[in-house]
Amino acid sequence: MTQRISRRVVRGGVWADRPGAPTTWQTYERLGGSVAGVTAKDWRPRYLQLAEQLRGQILSGDMPPGTLMPSETELADSSGLSRTSVRNAIRQLREWGLVRAEQGRGTYVRAPRQRVRRRNTERYQWEKDRVLLPEAERRATGGTEHDTGLTVDDLKFHAEYTRVPADAEMAAAFGVEPGTELLRRVYWTTTRSESAPLSVSYSFLPVALIAGNPDLLDAGNEPWPGGTQHQLYTVGIELDRIVDEIRARPPSPDEAELLDIDPGVSVLTVRKTSVDIGERVVEVADVVMPGDRTELVYSNTLTRWPA
Repeated sequence: MTQRISRRVVRGGVWADRPGAPTTWQTYERLGGSVAGVTAKDWRPRYLQLAEQLRGQILSGDMPPGTLMPSETELADSSGLSRTSVRNAIRQLREWGLVRAEQGRGTYVRAPRQRVRRRNTERYQWEKDRVLLPEAERRATGGTEHDTGLTVDDLKFHAEYTRVPADAEMAAAFGVEPGTELLRRVYWTTTRSESAPLSVSYSFLPVALIAGNPDLLDAGNEPWPGGTQHQLYTVGIELDRIVDEIRARPPSPDEAELLDIDPGVSVLTVRKTSVDIGERVVEVADVVMPGDRTELVYSNTLTRWPA
């Protein structure tokens, strides 16, 4: 319902009332107001102010993992905000991955989730350099360990292989005819302390390209020491470059369930296209990552101006 309230203007740092046009209490709160008055010094939405106050208490340890959050009514009474603003604040905490709602029980502070920091510019060269290392060194660590600082013993690896015909999108990506046989590989890795994967990767390789090494067609050989770049090396392929295309989107229902994503949290997707030194596209992979616990870091070296 629209209500008429007094608008306030600043004169010399002092708030003064004047008649205003109709507005809504929600708009009033969005601009920094509440039933107790408008704060001139902080124009963040009031729900965000509350969310950040609660986040500070969680991160400082004042509300440790497992703590039952105050009810909406209690937070509304203590903050002077509406129930709607309180719900928005709790929703923001969920999107930050700090709390989770349990049906019929309430909202609880979550244990910290494992974060992933992918430095893709450095990562891909690190993967290429690793190809020429002895097998024992390649087995000792992998890309996930590189991104998280965890060890092989901290992780559980899952791989599925199927052969599929190239659809129109994949045929265009590889520059092949639709229906060309591809090896579709689905990977995910979890930590031993969490059931949700850190990410899910859907990788495609032309079967004809890798058929010279039958071991590459068997998921039982995963995790492969040295990863995809070493697998390609065994059939004489060296990568020249990898092109990343990054997007953010809502998760599908299956992705939200698998990655344990709360409502409102987006996924980051990386379409990774690997091109060999002969200018062939040799792998296309779609990596899906939970947006609330993934960072993508890129470093670009710039050419210096002439002296």
